[in-house]
Amino acid sequence: MRFLQIASALCLLGSVLGASAQTARKPAGATTASTAAALQQIGRTATAAEVKAWDIDVRADFKGLPTGAGSVAQGEKLWDAQCASCHGTFGESNEVFTPIVGGTTAKDIETGRVQNLLPGRFPHRTTLMKASQLSTLWDYIHRAMPWTTPKSLKADEVYAVLAYILHLGDIVPADFTLSDRNMAEVQARLPNRNGKVFYAAMWDVRGKGDVVNPLCMTDCPIEGEVASALPDFARNTHGNIAEQVRPFGAPRGTDTAAPPRSARAGTAGAAAATAATAATATAAVAAAGRTDGAALVKANGCTACHGMGNRIVGPAFQEIAKRHAGKFDSVEYLAGKIRSGGQGAWGAVPMPPQAQVREADARAMAQWLVGGAP
Repeated sequence: MRFLQIASALCLLGSVLGASAQTARKPAGATTASTAAALQQIGRTATAAEVKAWDIDVRADFKGLPTGAGSVAQGEKLWDAQCASCHGTFGESNEVFTPIVGGTTAKDIETGRVQNLLPGRFPHRTTLMKASQLSTLWDYIHRAMPWTTPKSLKADEVYAVLAYILHLGDIVPADFTLSDRNMAEVQARLPNRNGKVFYAAMWDVRGKGDVVNPLCMTDCPIEGEVASALPDFARNTHGNIAEQVRPFGAPRGTDTAAPPRSARAGTAGAAAATAATAATATAAVAAAGRTDGAALVKANGCTACHGMGNRIVGPAFQEIAKRHAGKFDSVEYLAGKIRSGGQGAWGAVPMPPQAQVREADARAMAQWLVGGAP
């Protein structure tokens, strides 16, 4: 695999093509030798470590699955600590995301086809109802979970979490240990393993595109700039999306706290509005002396579950600040809760422990909350 060479080659393609054009009048042998010499100087062979860092996918035939094992009991502990806050203690909650467990029967495990997928049979489409490949579940947990710290689970922990999910669906017993050696056996018990069908309309296109649309070159019904905006009633329903940034990957999400702009507004105007909003927020936080705490809250992914003024999974920061205002031990109490987690103070949904947060950072965030938050 020479992906570094490929990337460099793409970046320098214009230069190579330009050089080829200049040598077009030279003998064919000279042109070929010149181009080959130029390509030899582009990039380098990827190291084994670089290839391994990218090559993490697991195929349907389980190729790429790392060596490891995890029991149902181990998975239950991990689940309660890192997964239950979004998916429920038994994987059945739909408070945050669609349920993972439910809707499958012993008959489905026997036949490999989930009857509740038929129209009108079941209100949800749970993960165990839809998944047809066990490798897909392992791969997704490995890549994307937990939501706030993806790729943080070790291979043995992924096996354990998946074992617990399978046990919740009555696919494996309580004393089962899932490993790379028995994944294929468990695949044979997945409720929807035979649920995939070949959709000829999409795949059998006989060399033609699978869509047919008229070309629109003149008098197009859609204007050059197409913009979208949330309706007023839906803005900030789940907190400001722009503030709900994971600590992994690029920031994403529109600023739903800002008033909607006209679909005709130019890019420059939108950028200026966004910059003005950010500058105002930064000035307000700095004026209150809470820059460090506010920055740490975002950097540690707290805004994935807590909105500034709106509840998401847990209470809003302003609610927490109001409850603990004026209490002499608020900073110590909140700093402890950040690192150790808890349940019951704000409802049934537990807050998983954030032991990776340094004590000094937890105190800074707690001080920011006690100071009133934004």
